[in-house]
Amino acid sequence: MEFLDAVFNRRTTNGPFRPDPVSPEHQQTLIRAAAAAPSQFNSQPWRFVLIEDRDTIETVATISGESMTEVMSSGTFFNRYKKYFRFSQKEMDTLRSGMLFDKLPALLRPFTSRAFTPSGQNLMNKLRVPQTLGQENRKLVAGSPLLLGVMLERGEYRPEQLSGFYSVFSMGAAMENLWLTTVELGMGIQFVSFPMEAPHQWQRIVDMLRVPDDLELMAVYRLGYLPERTHRPAIDWSSRERKRPSQFVFRETCDAPQEGWDDDVRPGSA
Repeated sequence: MEFLDAVFNRRTTNGPFRPDPVSPEHQQTLIRAAAAAPSQFNSQPWRFVLIEDRDTIETVATISGESMTEVMSSGTFFNRYKKYFRFSQKEMDTLRSGMLFDKLPALLRPFTSRAFTPSGQNLMNKLRVPQTLGQENRKLVAGSPLLLGVMLERGEYRPEQLSGFYSVFSMGAAMENLWLTTVELGMGIQFVSFPMEAPHQWQRIVDMLRVPDDLELMAVYRLGYLPERTHRPAIDWSSRERKRPSQFVFRETCDAPQEGWDDDVRPGSA
């Protein structure tokens, strides 16, 4: 596979993985790719924990599902991220960013315009949408053959200093390397983000993984091999649109948007 093929075919996996374990060779390749990333002063601040134990994965899945239900029931999630949600193709075509909820149960479709109002929140709770989503999320995480915890050295990750920026930037580069490598290996990957939205739930994962005091758990991902066919969940989204270069690229100064590149926008995925 050519490098740019991997870049432009990179995806976030919203659906299930095959049950096959990720081979030790592929696990090693993923980590070696991550470790090849640049870091300030060659500090290499990242640390990784690979998780295959079924009991641990099931517990993380339960925590993730509970977290999703919790933050969606309270309205916290929607209030925090509503600027990224799109409920029509027209809106997505205009903004070319965020997540298009293009698959919703028929019962919910008439109420999308009220999604972020108190009445909309009450309706979703009455219809047990947060519970439905939480259960779907639990199943996805539980069906993952491999979880990956990403940590940073606290000695480098000091948010009040430049080293904090450098370490997070380096971690992002390492994870992008790993993410692109999943394309080459026929694998998928997804951020297990909901426990981070509920700090007490995130702490449960930190404790379970026995993260030492000198490390900060920054993220958890689920990984596995992609099936040939997948069934989309009852509530699902897509994010293949990308902003046109004229919306985010400038020429010489920030007064002049880049011109002439908009006709060659390639699709992607969050």
